[in-house]
Amino acid sequence: MFTVFINYRGSVAVDILPQDTTMTATYYVQNVLAQVKSAINEQRPKVSTSRTLFLHDNAGPHKARATTQSLQELGIQVLPHLAYSPDLAPCDFWLAGRKFHRIQDLAKAVNSELRTIPEEDYHGEYFEGLKVSCTYH
Repeated sequence: MFTVFINYRGSVAVDILPQDTTMTATYYVQNVLAQVKSAINEQRPKVSTSRTLFLHDNAGPHKARATTQSLQELGIQVLPHLAYSPDLAPCDFWLAGRKFHRIQDLAKAVNSELRTIPEEDYHGEYFEGLKVSCTYH
């Protein structure tokens, strides 16, 4: 499973869950959020994670106490995710279905595809729709 974080300028971080591993709150906090925090600190050293907004679905690891505590400690505000809103998932918005036989090939394709999305597209239709969806819930 891939966890992809984007902002209005492009891809921020991509985490690949090891095969035969279950996504848990512990994994999410220690691996995914740590990677995102590091990427944000690198990209925006003066701002760090303050003034960062997250939109993730209502999966168990995202709603777990360890996750919500970690996000709060980082100063990250979580936007409400409307149930049954696949239009809010950026990977569903941009990445078309393809079949891969090796995880390495999939990882390479995902990262390559994310780099091909022009920065203007991140500013465009997806984020405009996201603003509307999150504002009028």
